[in-house]
Amino acid sequence: MSLLRFVSFAALAIWIGGLAVLGLVAAPAIFDALGTHDPATGRELGGIVFGAVFGRFQRVVWVLGALLLVVLGTRAALGPRPRRLGLRMWTVALMLAAGLVSTLVLAPRIEAIRASTTGAVANLAQTDPKRITFGRLHGLSTALMLGTLVAGLGLLWAEVKDTP
Repeated sequence: MSLLRFVSFAALAIWIGGLAVLGLVAAPAIFDALGTHDPATGRELGGIVFGAVFGRFQRVVWVLGALLLVVLGTRAALGPRPRRLGLRMWTVALMLAAGLVSTLVLAPRIEAIRASTTGAVANLAQTDPKRITFGRLHGLSTALMLGTLVAGLGLLWAEVKDTP
């Protein structure tokens, strides 16, 4: 059982730690470096680079989420059953759903706006429908990422508080 708890904890740590590093370290560094290097198109290129990194990370997340569901189910079957198992399983499922929506629904729509825009989206007028939609989709993607981060921290807390 200790091994299964360790796998749960490690999967969550990689998932949540990866999100935190991407959002708090990688994204700002990518946008700052490319924006400084080329003020005209750096932010646009930063979005493309970060989108590619985030897309690859999401594929890792899908594996981690599936692993976490399997491990939680195995722990329940072998006993002792993790506290609030149903809540944990639903939380993982919702976190996975948020990642799927971000990657398979929002990211392609954001990329389509970027591809259909001559120049950077940031150079469009504040009232341009493309810029407004881009901002709304980006904000929703960020909210899903933050929600996943908070939910994952809650799951980490539950793992730490679980008695063996």
